[in-house]
Amino acid sequence: MVRRARIRLSSPSLDDLQRVCEEIKSISQKTGVKMRGPIPLPTKKLIVTTRKAPSGQGSHTFDHWEMRVHKRLIDMDAEDRALKSLMRVRIPDTVHIEIELI
Repeated sequence: MVRRARIRLSSPSLDDLQRVCEEIKSISQKTGVKMRGPIPLPTKKLIVTTRKAPSGQGSHTFDHWEMRVHKRLIDMDAEDRALKSLMRVRIPDTVHIEIELI
């Protein structure tokens, strides 16, 4: 028997991620479902270093590009009304969501 739904959210945009977390929180409050979270997980930093000059001549100068991936974890009771309304939430393209029933 399924007791909880574990929701994993990740996004390079912190504003979009917070907005989705607030919508999930409001759904749990409206349906009366117990919820834990959003629990912030460590931010993953993806760093790429590239050489500015294409040739080997001159001084060595580099560009550094960084992308941060923010993650959140939410546990909530698996109730039909809450999960159905959770499926209707508009999620931006930048947010990746995984729902696991445990």
